[in-house]
Amino acid sequence: MNTAPSQADDILDKALELGETAGWNALRLHHVAEALHLSLDEIRTRYPQKDDLAEAWFDRADQAALAVSERDGFLALPERTRQSMVIMTWLDTLLPHRRLTRSMLGYKLEPGHLHLQALGIQRISRTVQWFMEAAQLDVQGLQRIATESALTTTYLATFARWLLDDSADSRDTRRLLDGALSQQEKFLATLFRQTKDSKQDDTSNTGNHPALQ
Repeated sequence: MNTAPSQADDILDKALELGETAGWNALRLHHVAEALHLSLDEIRTRYPQKDDLAEAWFDRADQAALAVSERDGFLALPERTRQSMVIMTWLDTLLPHRRLTRSMLGYKLEPGHLHLQALGIQRISRTVQWFMEAAQLDVQGLQRIATESALTTTYLATFARWLLDDSADSRDTRRLLDGALSQQEKFLATLFRQTKDSKQDDTSNTGNHPALQ
């Protein structure tokens, strides 16, 4: 596989570097173009708008999270451990630019950026679905829907904590994630045990119905 940096990677790396100095709000695409000796049109070809740089930054984290599933012995790990590894790898990829990542999100949440907020909802959904693929959560139907909803809640709570976490090795984030995944596991187990019991009761009641005797 070709892992050589592309022009798109170079542009993103330079934008991150300049953003750390100037701040994300102050960063302009012409600054990136000047630093890399590129034309604005070459920047536009790779990144039609500034927010596409932020999306590329999160894409890097998605890519790193997916790579976790290729590690030796990964599938032998408990399901909760696999989910934890995937999410923490995603966050650790963003760690070198955590402050800048906060600024990117703040930019998206500005009142005039409703279109970016709509895209942000799609981003959350897409990332969580990739988490499920990476962790190889093989669920279907209502169980898939419930699992995705629960994992989304876990992910967002963990991400929010991580954004402000200054503990060593993101210790507080890891503790929160472990607790959230434990609660998620218990919730889903209880939910689908009740669903299964309800179906069994319905079957039993149908079998004892006078009209079916």
